[in-house]
Amino acid sequence: VQLQASGGGLVQAGGSLRLSCAASGSFNVMGWYRQAPGKERELVASISRGGRADYAGSVKDRFTISGDNAENTVYLQMNSLKPEDTAVYYCHFRGGYFNDLTVWGKGTQVTVSS
Repeated sequence: VQLQASGGGLVQAGGSLRLSCAASGSFNVMGWYRQAPGKERELVASISRGGRADYAGSVKDRFTISGDNAENTVYLQMNSLKPEDTAVYYCHFRGGYFNDLTVWGKGTQVTVSS
């Protein structure tokens, strides 16, 4: 399985960005993690094929994750961005019959200026 991520960039605080990640195979769960300099990688949001979404508390009510099962693509709409959202964002894929296939995408930089 390969992941193709797009989006990210530089935006002012309060602005919006959208990330997308397309998988070459069927997913069970897909989502986004992020890693800021000097910090551990953390879950931002994930969505199951059945549509269940989970969010980090710090982004809930600002970020929305959605999925297109037919295209095996997930989208992360990020609104009201804050400087603390600055990080490298990584697409994450989990699939396989036994849910044992994990794939990470290349990171995409999101920078929020104050």
